[in-house]
Amino acid sequence: MDFQLNQAFVRSYTVSTDVYEAFQKCSADYNPLHTDEAFARERGFPGKVMYGNILNAFLSHFIGECLPMKNVIIHSQSIAFKNPVFLDEVLSFEAVVTGVFDAVQAIEFKFKFQKPDGKPAAKGVIQIGVMK
Repeated sequence: MDFQLNQAFVRSYTVSTDVYEAFQKCSADYNPLHTDEAFARERGFPGKVMYGNILNAFLSHFIGECLPMKNVIIHSQSIAFKNPVFLDEVLSFEAVVTGVFDAVQAIEFKFKFQKPDGKPAAKGVIQIGVMK
């Protein structure tokens, strides 16, 4: 396997209108916190709060499309949401290899999404398997 401990992968993801609408359609989640500007503002947010699971979709993209190999599958992932994300925010993403398990062909990453203001949006751990 071509991964080294502490190897870092960095990129950015934008929560665009297209991403927001596609996730909404896919999930069929029309909770007013995510869909009603006035509802979100009444609860102290500056606008509609984006779906946290959009970040899981970004993780899927990272694993499936950004790694140097395509023969991978997600075994498990854990994510903790730290601060809400809003429409058109560009999130910095970093994933660092924290484990290389040759015996079981698995790789573990710690990852984080950071908001434009420097606050964390989410962080977690994801483990993938490398298929033969």
